[in-house]
Amino acid sequence: MTVAILFGSFFLLMLIGVPIALSLGLASLVTMVFATDSSPNVIIQKAFTSLDSFPLMAIPFFILAGVLMSHGGISRRLLNLATVLIGFITGGLAMVTVLASMFFAAISGSGPATVAAIGSFMIPSMKEQKYNSGFAAAITASAGSIGVLIPPSIPFVMYGVVGTVSIGSMFLAGIIPGIILGLALMIVSFIIAKKNGYKGTGEVPTFKDVLKALNEAKLALLIPVIILGGIYAGIFSPTESAAVASIYALLIGVFVYKELSWKAVYESFSSAALTNAATVIIIGFSISFAYLMTRERIPVIVADFIVSISDSPIVIILIINLFLLIVGMFIDTISAIVILTPILLPVVTNIGIDPIHFGIILVMNLAIGFVTPPLGVNLFVASTVGKVSFETIVKAMIPILITMLFALLVVIYFPPLSTGLPNLLAP
Repeated sequence: MTVAILFGSFFLLMLIGVPIALSLGLASLVTMVFATDSSPNVIIQKAFTSLDSFPLMAIPFFILAGVLMSHGGISRRLLNLATVLIGFITGGLAMVTVLASMFFAAISGSGPATVAAIGSFMIPSMKEQKYNSGFAAAITASAGSIGVLIPPSIPFVMYGVVGTVSIGSMFLAGIIPGIILGLALMIVSFIIAKKNGYKGTGEVPTFKDVLKALNEAKLALLIPVIILGGIYAGIFSPTESAAVASIYALLIGVFVYKELSWKAVYESFSSAALTNAATVIIIGFSISFAYLMTRERIPVIVADFIVSISDSPIVIILIINLFLLIVGMFIDTISAIVILTPILLPVVTNIGIDPIHFGIILVMNLAIGFVTPPLGVNLFVASTVGKVSFETIVKAMIPILITMLFALLVVIYFPPLSTGLPNLLAP
């Protein structure tokens, strides 16, 4: 009865359009009142005390760093570098979008932020070059999903906190899967461009052109080096690295590139504060929801059910992946990580899967949820910045989505792609 009330009220509230944070909180409240003898005050207490966490302080700083970078000329320089490197190839603009998203992912930590920063430039450019508008927006939305894989990554911070896994190790683990996803999207872009006759710029870069573009973008490219290098050199923690990234982005945008006015600085801080406020509410109520599940032994029940279906690790991981893909269609990434990590992590560790590898699997599945209706946050962002209808984007997503699923399978069944770098470099 408790489980039925908890999940029934949650999905009912979502179906009638209640924001997910409020759906989580209200579902927990209804369950507390009607199915338990606990005080409803526990919901607020858990939501509040869960935010008293030093690692979680990384999230607002990474959000701020991403906003400052998108306004301070950094995203434009990364785009210029990507254009010089691969813009001349067939389907060059689509491939530039993917490569630039990989660069920006390494400094923003957010999928939607990557779509907004890169899409505002690239979707209009592709439309001008006669690219199909649906494909232009779809490849931009898909490339934005890389933003949660290549470090720094806000979902990796959440997974590290909830699953008590090293955030620094998660950052390292996301590099190769992020590159694999990016290469897969470039390949499908090339195939679609070849089929539809989408030309590149036709201007093969000289060595001098590449050096010039690298020189202009060098300060932007230093950001992931500073973040990861500082963490693994023991200079600062992952949380402190987020603060360093914010200060670096501010100084570069204001005093070096001089494209970040003080008015833009104020607007960046304001935008980051609003985004963080919404994120914090989601985190707080998600943890209250997860607490209630744990109290009612739901993780144990789900784990026993999954294991009862099959004792084959391959079958179990396939079931979990199908479940995660479905969840990603309806629930935002942070909420899903907070709720599902306590349920699924014990299951996968019992069948011999490394917690770091599972973290990559979890986040990569939910990243695909960014471009899967009905939630599809990246699709809505691409639709807005590119002025393309949602339906048009969804139609163009089919071959791209199949490619993303193939990349996911490669990462799932070759664990060293995730665990290799942490095992090699982690202290």
